[in-house]
Amino acid sequence: QVQLVESGGGLVQAGGSLRLSCAASGSIFRINTMGWYRQSSGKQRELVAAISNGGSTNYADSVKGRFTISRDNAKNTLYLQMNSLKPEDTAVYYCNADDITTLLGRRSLDVWGQGTLVTVSS
Repeated sequence: QVQLVESGGGLVQAGGSLRLSCAASGSIFRINTMGWYRQSSGKQRELVAAISNGGSTNYADSVKGRFTISRDNAKNTLYLQMNSLKPEDTAVYYCNADDITTLLGRRSLDVWGQGTLVTVSS
């Protein structure tokens, strides 16, 4: 069974940086597009950034120029480097993979991690 596990969240002061990681496990052959989403209290989950298997990226306007998404396909790991953090970036950050194929050819669609909390103090 495929699984996504996030790490790297925590408490940081405004202007600081954090790096989130998301490790995929489960005899994985290929992961299509991966993304970071976030959900703050009372709000809907929103896309922060996404990256295709080939490395094409897109970002929410609110994080452009501050956040960088990347992935290591050999390690099946997704990253989010967050710089110049603002209090409004406070949220639970979730990792998502839209299509995972295992070595046995099984596919899992729309896979989510459990989330990691990022708190930015002013």
